[in-house]
Amino acid sequence: MKLLEGKVAIITGASRGIGKSIAQSFVAMGATVCFTYMSSDEKARALEKELTAEGGVAKGFKSDAGDFTAAQELADAVVKEFGTIDILVNNAGITRDNLLMRMSEEQWDEIMAVNLKSVFNLTKAVMRPMLKARKGSIINMSSVVGVKGNAGQANYAASKAGILGFTKSVALELGSRNIRCNAIAPGFIETEMTGALDEKTVQEWRDAIPLKRGGTPDDVANLALFLASDMSAYITGQTVNVDGGMLT
Repeated sequence: MKLLEGKVAIITGASRGIGKSIAQSFVAMGATVCFTYMSSDEKARALEKELTAEGGVAKGFKSDAGDFTAAQELADAVVKEFGTIDILVNNAGITRDNLLMRMSEEQWDEIMAVNLKSVFNLTKAVMRPMLKARKGSIINMSSVVGVKGNAGQANYAASKAGILGFTKSVALELGSRNIRCNAIAPGFIETEMTGALDEKTVQEWRDAIPLKRGGTPDDVANLALFLASDMSAYITGQTVNVDGGMLT
């Protein structure tokens, strides 16, 4: 039997990078994957086709995780079609980097809506079906920047640190109902976004990491798979860094 056989998962922001790898690994392990996207219907249909190519079940939902009502409507639609929600991966996130002196209110507010408020919105939305089933796993994507901070990313760091406090609080509130909540804090993960950076700069980052390489989306997806599965049944309220030893 596959690790996530019979489980229904919602993954926000799964059209590329880490979110896409998590969706791929979940489907491969038997989960029904409902993923959200914001813009391209064409890309969403392509991802659906890719995820279902070998018999998996996946469906894209056009939904803004930063919108409270839209999050509730998404959860209702998933329950209506698939019966329940066993796993939530709050992965949607953006950056709007700037030094604090130059940071606009809009850059702050946009980060908070997409990175932090979305986690509240979706967690609130999936609580009812999880409470009814008396089980569930919520996985929140934070960042090592939320653990240690970073110059030029005060907004991003604040949003990702907020996720850590939220995660611990949810774990305390819902643990008695067998609903677990954990956070993942990725370090330097090499994705399409980092591919556009100067190679010399990227190599300097790699050299500063004890494992001497950047992480891959699959490195993060493997941990998400473990936290989503019953193998981590006694783990809740934790933050796990996936950073090659960067913060050691």
